[in-house]
Amino acid sequence: MSGRRAARVLFGRELASIVRSRSYLLLFAGVAAVIVGIGTVGGGTDAGYVPTAVDLLLPLELLVPAVAFAVGYRSIADDIQRDELSVLETYPVPDWAYVAGVYVGRAVALVAMLGLPLLVVGILVWLSAGPDTTIVATHRGIDSPLLFGRFVLLTLAYGLLVLAVVLALSALASTRKAALTFAVVGLGGLVVGLDLLVLRGVGTGWVTGDTLVTAIAASPTSAYRGLLFETVLYVAFETETGYASPVASTFSLLAWTVLGLSVAALGVSRR
Repeated sequence: MSGRRAARVLFGRELASIVRSRSYLLLFAGVAAVIVGIGTVGGGTDAGYVPTAVDLLLPLELLVPAVAFAVGYRSIADDIQRDELSVLETYPVPDWAYVAGVYVGRAVALVAMLGLPLLVVGILVWLSAGPDTTIVATHRGIDSPLLFGRFVLLTLAYGLLVLAVVLALSALASTRKAALTFAVVGLGGLVVGLDLLVLRGVGTGWVTGDTLVTAIAASPTSAYRGLLFETVLYVAFETETGYASPVASTFSLLAWTVLGLSVAALGVSRR
């Protein structure tokens, strides 16, 4: 079986298993309720696109890793526990094709779970915000659906990064219980630990003004946050800051994603 065909087959398998699972449907309903609820209860939908993005920023920093964890932590570990990876030697199927098929299938589910509720929020802003929503904070900033679209795309990119890391941790585990442990500890270190390390570095002085931008980009959560500040929030208010480097932060998101998928393929190859 060719690598591309194997990846397509595995992609279809992942999507079918997710669609048939009630737990994923309940997860989607819960995520949608949280995102739409935060977007509407906070009053952001009545104020404009950028205020809505501000309301959603902090909750999504926590929600996106949680959803990626739920979608992906068992994906490869279950196959390992059922000894289904032996199919890679029988046909044979390249390790990269297996990881690609699983990742893309789970990624489609993740994008749907996060993207559709955010699209609903954007539509609610368009329907409910008043005629002055192009101006924010008493004419000091510009509001735009394009900025909200950028916010959605960056959020999805952050989710895909975390999913790649979750797959890597799942590939390193041998059982579902081990996958759960690895994912919780690994994501805790990735999402929270690196941020705390940067803060600790600032407090102790080994992260200075010259290295702060690089340190921020090294943490996936900080890189995501920095991109939102630099390309969405500060753009809206037409101010310049040196909080983060868009180039370094973008490279960090891509590098972490590639690293996660590479580790997942390596973990599969050693089974």
